[in-house]
Amino acid sequence: MADGMLYPVMHAVVPPLAKVIWRPTVEGLYNLPDTGPVIVASNHLSFADSLVIPIVTTRKVTFLAKAQYFNGTGFKGAVSKGFFGGLGMIPVDREDSRAALASLDIALDILAKGGAFGIYPEGTRSRDGRLYRGRTGVAHLALTSGAPVVPVGLAGTQHIQPVGSTLPRLAKVTVKFGEPLQFQQQYDGVPVGRARREVTDQVMNAIQRLSGQQFAGVYNDHAGDAV
Repeated sequence: MADGMLYPVMHAVVPPLAKVIWRPTVEGLYNLPDTGPVIVASNHLSFADSLVIPIVTTRKVTFLAKAQYFNGTGFKGAVSKGFFGGLGMIPVDREDSRAALASLDIALDILAKGGAFGIYPEGTRSRDGRLYRGRTGVAHLALTSGAPVVPVGLAGTQHIQPVGSTLPRLAKVTVKFGEPLQFQQQYDGVPVGRARREVTDQVMNAIQRLSGQQFAGVYNDHAGDAV
């Protein structure tokens, strides 16, 4: 079954089951537009983040996932590919030096088609719970596409499957959606570098207000953690 056909089936089964098990607290979901292009920008605490957000939303939010989740062989590989593809995730090879640019192109294509694209401006998950400085890819997407950015603050997802654990655990999870941020035409004539930095900082400030995290003040340099 193609991923596009599998998504409705997966979304009809997985979210209700997950909500019964984890009972996430969701606030401000009305801030996520039902239709039209939108960038969902979240803090990043866990592998589970890319599962939690699609589970609690009423529309498809596409995230990028490690290519290894799609490249496995045998029954386990097929199950992994079906699960992640069925939740609307798209594989990306993080070891490819061109992956970052390719990721932005994928995102812009999704937005051009009126879709919702999920991104973690920190680049990789936080291991100490602090909110790291945002990278400007989110601003590039917002300024290029004109799509609004909906900030999201996650809490508790790091306890679902802590680093080193193999099985998910019960945890109290909170997902807060903030008011959409619109940057279209606000930075006309502003140098590109400055515009992207200012937009990114605004997005990160909005995420911090929702998550309540302490700012780290630096970039997160842990490699290979993000989904």
